[in-house]
Order: sequence, then structure tokens, then C-alpha cells
Amino acid sequence: MANNQSVRRHLDAFIRGRIIGKLEEGRSVTSVDAEFEIAHSIVSRLWRQFQTTGTTIRGFSSGRPRGTTPADDRYIVLQARRNRRQTAGEIARHTTQATGRPISRFTVARRLHGGCLFARRPVRCVPLTVVPGTPELERQ
Repeated sequence: MANNQSVRRHLDAFIRGRIIGKLEEGRSVTSVDAEFEIAHSIVSRLWRQFQTTGTTIRGFSSGRPRGTTPADDRYIVLQARRNRRQTAGEIARHTTQATGRPISRFTVARRLHGGCLFARRPVRCVPLTVVPGTPELERQ
């Protein structure tokens, strides 16, 4: 048997329901984990969760919820590609009007970075004073 410690896959709702069904029939945790070829700790943790909460719904990650959806992210990148001269603040205002949810310019900048779009100004520095001894400038 291969070492699958680095591989992490989540059980879908159907498999979780089947596992709980087998355990409710009275089968042991050991026989169920052998049948589904998953770790004993996963089955026992799932069974304990079901007994405590009455459900097997996976908990979601903690933290602040995202301000934009993946569709909003695509819209932000599309707006930036359509008009390359728009600022992040302008895109934020357009997105807020389109979605009805307030989005900051910093969020827009992060989403543009995620879309591989970065602020670059094609400016060439032009010397304003003539430096004596510079051959390119003396010819003019």
C-alpha cells in the first residue's frame, strides 16, 4: 500500500452518508474503515460529529468571507483589459454599481494581481538639462 499521507481528499456527501448508514446498522468503525479504505480516525471523527450534531455537513474554513465572487473577479479583470487606462478606484466603482456590493480599490488591485495584471506606466525619463560632455545631447 502506498503512503498517502500527503494526499488529502475530502469525502463527498454521498460517501459520508453511506458510512453513517453502515455505522447505524451496528457495524464497527474498524470494519467500515476497511470497507471504504480510509483511515480509522476519519470514520470515528465522522461518527462522533454525527452523534454530536446530527449532521455530517463539512465545516467551512474560518476567516473573513471574500468580498467578491469568482464571477466578480472575472468581471474586474475584463474591465481592466477593456480599458487599460482605468484606475483601480474606477474599476471598484463600476463593479460596485454592477454588483450592488461595495468593493474597495485595494480588493480590485488584489484581484488584478491574481489575474496577472499589474500597474505599469510606460514612461521614459527625459533629461531636462544638458550635461556637458554627453555626445548625444551636444549634437542637438
